[in-house]
Amino acid sequence: MGASSSTNQNNQEQQELESLAASTGGLPILQKAFTKLSNPDTNSIPLYSLQECFALPFTNTKSTKSQMPENFPSLLSHLGPAIVDLLFTVDKGGGVHWTEFLRGYIRCCGRTSLSVSINTIYRLYAATAAKAGFPSKLEFESEEDDCKISGYFMSTDILMLLWMCWSMSWISEISKYYQGELDLPDVNHLVLSAITSCTEVNKDVNLWNYNISGFEAQLPAQKIHLWALSTTPCLAQCFTQYVHERLQSCTPAASEESDTSNVLVGDSSSTETHNKVLLTSGRAWAISLALTSTLSKELLRASVLRDGSGDFQNLLYRSSVHGKGMNRLWSNVEGYNGPLLILVSASCTETGDVDPSAERWIVGVLTDKGLENKDVFYGSSGYLYAISPIFHVFSPNGREKNFMYSHLHATGKYDPHPKPVGLAFGGTSGNERIFIHEDFAKITIRHHAVDKTYRPGSLFPDQGYLPTEASIFKVEVWGLGGGKVREKQNQYLKREQLFTEQRRKVDLNSFGAWEDSPEKMMMGMMFRATQHDILIVNLAVLEGQKWSLSVSIPFFFIALGFSSGYTVS
Repeated sequence: MGASSSTNQNNQEQQELESLAASTGGLPILQKAFTKLSNPDTNSIPLYSLQECFALPFTNTKSTKSQMPENFPSLLSHLGPAIVDLLFTVDKGGGVHWTEFLRGYIRCCGRTSLSVSINTIYRLYAATAAKAGFPSKLEFESEEDDCKISGYFMSTDILMLLWMCWSMSWISEISKYYQGELDLPDVNHLVLSAITSCTEVNKDVNLWNYNISGFEAQLPAQKIHLWALSTTPCLAQCFTQYVHERLQSCTPAASEESDTSNVLVGDSSSTETHNKVLLTSGRAWAISLALTSTLSKELLRASVLRDGSGDFQNLLYRSSVHGKGMNRLWSNVEGYNGPLLILVSASCTETGDVDPSAERWIVGVLTDKGLENKDVFYGSSGYLYAISPIFHVFSPNGREKNFMYSHLHATGKYDPHPKPVGLAFGGTSGNERIFIHEDFAKITIRHHAVDKTYRPGSLFPDQGYLPTEASIFKVEVWGLGGGKVREKQNQYLKREQLFTEQRRKVDLNSFGAWEDSPEKMMMGMMFRATQHDILIVNLAVLEGQKWSLSVSIPFFFIALGFSSGYTVS
């Protein structure tokens, strides 16, 4: 009876776990992965097989933008064993049975609160750092996932934590197109965002050339946690996506190679090209950490994937290539009915255009739809970003809906008070929070007090209360609607080009039969109808003599009065 009761309880527990796994959509993958990894004799997955499954597929790492901490390569090499220890319970024989395999997956990928999910990331970092030989200063009250965190981070801890999450989040994309060293992106703007959320930075510090490793202040774990919840809420998805992707790579279907013949990916040889583009991989990843999974994936792909000619597939407009101004922008984004990411690089100093080391900052806008030629605000959602040198996200606050304004030219009717031509985001007409002038030479940024659409905050360092007019250096517009939206835009642009060419063509054959044409008949009728329009012009000469002149005017007559002694009657 006792054995039977225990068996029934185990079966019920297994069914509940399978039901939870099925609710996440991962049950089929788990079943295939367990079949592939498990030992048929023990009906469990050997510990080394599971550790190898969750290990990063990259053997070498490098950083061309930021100084890499010497412990970071060791941290990545211990990621697989740390994941296994954190998620799964190993039996006495050194294996993981089916129920524990399910429980470990649900612990990582199951439905839970955002705070608990981010807390799991901290626990993973602490476990990985301990295995790599440099224990962190984080403390957890218990082994439960929802326990409180205490202790502190150092600036290098934030850097390595972000790089660890970035490496996991990019596996599903990079591993398909890139083999070799893992080129770590520049995430200093994210690290500075975390630092400034916990402590004040001296105003004399050069934020554009800040030494992250030289910052020795302790960053309280609770403040970092609050920063992550508001600025990088999707950071925990890096871990869940990685676990899901690594398990999927163990299934037989994952061995099928994808067709990448039309795609090129930037490597170490294309670093110079990446420098010229505002949307670097690090900036794209930072923006994606507050977006939904679909848009986040499209954004990450946008900063990497290129077409056969080496150009970025999703880059619709680039001022350095297409020229500045609303007309140049419109000719490249017209017909694109999908989300857009607009990036603007500017500086408050006048020497920025000749001095590459000038303090240029970058702001961004994410729209939910394509641009429309309207003289009023429109849109249903959007985000503002302070991207460089410090990253901040300004989501909608729900009070107003002045998300975007894009006015190209005035309408045909006369308007005594014409609306300004340019791009604007937030605020009200005449008091826009961000206004990009028509020629793309200047950008005006106002204090968040004028804006009731987006959340408050500074868009660039030391922004004051008064409006700031800065010089624009680069403008980029990236399409995030996917391949189908871009294909429809290309079809639209081809049709417009065809219509334009047709309107410019003149059919010379239509002028060959003038004698029999209806145009000549109409002209003759009009001429005969005006034969009786006789104008008698009396010209009075200075000597007082008068004479009259009869003039036949075929269509119309414009009377001119001459003031120097002539009168017209």
